[in-house]
Amino acid sequence: MAPRVLVSDKLSPTAVQIFKDKGVEVDYLPDLGKDKEKLLEVIGQYDGLAIRSATKVTEKVIDAAPNLRVIGRAGIGVDNVDIPAASRKGIIVMNTPFGNSITTAEHAVAMMFAVARQMPAADASTQAGKWEKNRFMGVEITGKVLGVIGCGNIGSIVASRGVGLRMKVIGFDPFLSEERAAQLGIEKVELEDLFRRADFITLHTPLTDKTRNIIDAKAIATMKRGVRIINCARGGLIVEKDLAEAIKSGQVAGAGIDVFEVEPATESPLFGLDNVVCTPHLGASTTEAQENVALQVAEQMADYLVNGAVSNALNMPSITAEEAPILTPYVKLAEILGSFAGQLTEEPIDAVEILYDGAPGTMNTRALSAAAIAGLLKAQVQTVNMVSAPLMAKERGIAVSEVRRDKSGVFDGYIKVTITTKKQTRSVAGTTFSDGKPRFIQIKGINMEADVGRYMLYTANKDVPGVIGQIGTAFGKAGINIANFHLGRDDKGGSAIAVIYLDEPLTEEFLDELRGMNAIGQAKMLTFDV
Repeated sequence: MAPRVLVSDKLSPTAVQIFKDKGVEVDYLPDLGKDKEKLLEVIGQYDGLAIRSATKVTEKVIDAAPNLRVIGRAGIGVDNVDIPAASRKGIIVMNTPFGNSITTAEHAVAMMFAVARQMPAADASTQAGKWEKNRFMGVEITGKVLGVIGCGNIGSIVASRGVGLRMKVIGFDPFLSEERAAQLGIEKVELEDLFRRADFITLHTPLTDKTRNIIDAKAIATMKRGVRIINCARGGLIVEKDLAEAIKSGQVAGAGIDVFEVEPATESPLFGLDNVVCTPHLGASTTEAQENVALQVAEQMADYLVNGAVSNALNMPSITAEEAPILTPYVKLAEILGSFAGQLTEEPIDAVEILYDGAPGTMNTRALSAAAIAGLLKAQVQTVNMVSAPLMAKERGIAVSEVRRDKSGVFDGYIKVTITTKKQTRSVAGTTFSDGKPRFIQIKGINMEADVGRYMLYTANKDVPGVIGQIGTAFGKAGINIANFHLGRDDKGGSAIAVIYLDEPLTEEFLDELRGMNAIGQAKMLTFDV
């Protein structure tokens, strides 16, 4: 029987035809995404669900879809999909990460011009029969400092457009290397420096725990008076009420906002303010971009449902059916090793070396390396996957190398990820046993064996008496249960590390308490998809 796909948001007729041409039955119901109850009623009939942003694929929807095998998002953002719930049900979630990059970048630049010259207000005034030439005094773009927060795919396009407009472009991105910045013709700076210097600030970063509310009252107070702020990335990056107050006070001269904390945005403290330009999440809304992502998602979903080919999957590696049984455990291991290194690294990464010792060296190391890089970058770019990871690493100027060698130790095979920054080199190695579960076997050159849990605390300390007791006492006093505790050291009195497996994540307050202990050099909460 032919696979069935439900299209619950608007896609082009050409995209719908792609499904049909590839032997997939398709029901095109573009308004169904707005009817939650009807979606729940019918979703159980389908193998695939093609969406844009209107359809909310919640855990409830996923639980009602026993036959669903793939969700395809025509666009990059997957905030409307419960990916963990889909993963638990074995449903692949695909996106189209590059189809609308230029369009979104162009919208940010258009918003910058609109705010600089007060175009919407001037248009409304003129069409109302007024001629308020002296009221709308704008500023030039040329020669101004453009601060780009997030210099990935879209941010780098905006940066290059800013250079072309003869602006002085500065960029902040934890993964932006000096070499990549030089290629873009921009200056790499720290976030505080960007806030202090920029005349225009444009956001191009995903919404993560680290970036949520990145622009709030405290940040705005450090900015140049009269700064103009553009957000065409994600709602939640800016505290809207803080920005509104700053505009009223004159600290911020204007803002261009395409995304909001709550969408659809029917009200906002920014509405009605002078020189605030608002659009209804139009960053990807051009004919070309909508067509590109629609065609791409149809091709990807059809190829998977008919041929088993997986591409641009956010929760599954691109592996052939023949490779899967052997490769999948090592793919998971590689991703976890990369994630470990990425979560512990705050500064830009210059290089990554992935060593395949023994059995993994005989496998599809391209997929394994992509998984490791995806894990590494996921701490900053949550929508990264095995397909987009190598390109994103290249864009950030990260040199990726592979080394294969014959079995050299007690394990049949292992993978070791080594990252190099301007300040340090860090490595982590792991293997899988017969149960297929990943295990750490070496961290920072220190041999140790540790299972991988969802929530883990990593500490580095001096090898002196009493440290374990201090940590245990702190946990006991806070009523926090330890599921597992693994220790290692390089030499007596030298460096020691601990990996502690927890049932729940720790608070920042508790982590600060650990960091305040004299012997503790580092305490970092880690989260893994296991």
